[in-house]
Amino acid sequence: MGSRKTKEDLLKDEDFKSLVSQKNTISWILTALELVLYFGFIALIAFNKPFLAEKLTAGKATTIGIPIAVGTILGSWVLTGIYIFWANTKYDGMVKKLKEKVGR
Repeated sequence: MGSRKTKEDLLKDEDFKSLVSQKNTISWILTALELVLYFGFIALIAFNKPFLAEKLTAGKATTIGIPIAVGTILGSWVLTGIYIFWANTKYDGMVKKLKEKVGR
């Protein structure tokens, strides 16, 4: 293991800067996508209720709004899964490398 680094050394470390940059980038992208997904659905409710109230098939009680609502929830799960996959495959390894560098 390398020698222990100070907090200031760690903050100047290129690997640490890369880790922070990548985490911020994926966090902002996924947050923006989630906001578009959620508020897009809410806007649809607010501004186009007749569209959401249309029946999927004649004689059935299911409206277009139900699969869109389910899709919104599933979309949130998918975005969470993307973050988990990224964290498990990239982030954890980068954190481990930094811990080894600082002697922890």
